[in-house]
Amino acid sequence: MPDDERLIPGDELRRASRVVLLDERDRVLLMHGYEPDDPATTWWFTPGGGLEGDETWEQAARRELAEETGITEIELGPVLWRRSCSFPFDGRRWDQDECYYLARTRQAPVWTGGETDLERRSVTGLRWWTCGELLATRETVYPTRLAELLRTLLDEGPPSTPVLLETERA
Repeated sequence: MPDDERLIPGDELRRASRVVLLDERDRVLLMHGYEPDDPATTWWFTPGGGLEGDETWEQAARRELAEETGITEIELGPVLWRRSCSFPFDGRRWDQDECYYLARTRQAPVWTGGETDLERRSVTGLRWWTCGELLATRETVYPTRLAELLRTLLDEGPPSTPVLLETERA
């Protein structure tokens, strides 16, 4: 996604690569996070994070996955989805453009405890989810349509071009 393709206006738009990581049983790896000042407010989300320096989207996806899960042995596929979102977290508002990459692995994740202070204060661990578990859960998962999107991905394969997801604003 070129730098000038901003879907949410603003000077502080963060670019983030996220990874839809599937294992050999088609389970997706999600991270469990919470608001640092309110540990009762929790959610599940895909590994990933912001681009650093002149890093590409793909380089950020690989780096973030390795930092957050210890997984380096992946087959990185295409960008599945693009999304803009805006949400409050840790006392500030985050506005970001996201690219979701498909990846597959046979390597087991290792919870690293977080690379940054913020990760150590807001993430509790990792879990593999089946599509059925995602469809049945009442827990918050981001992106909010992940269960439906994963079902389509598993049934139809990756889209020929990235799907633009609706903007999410919390």
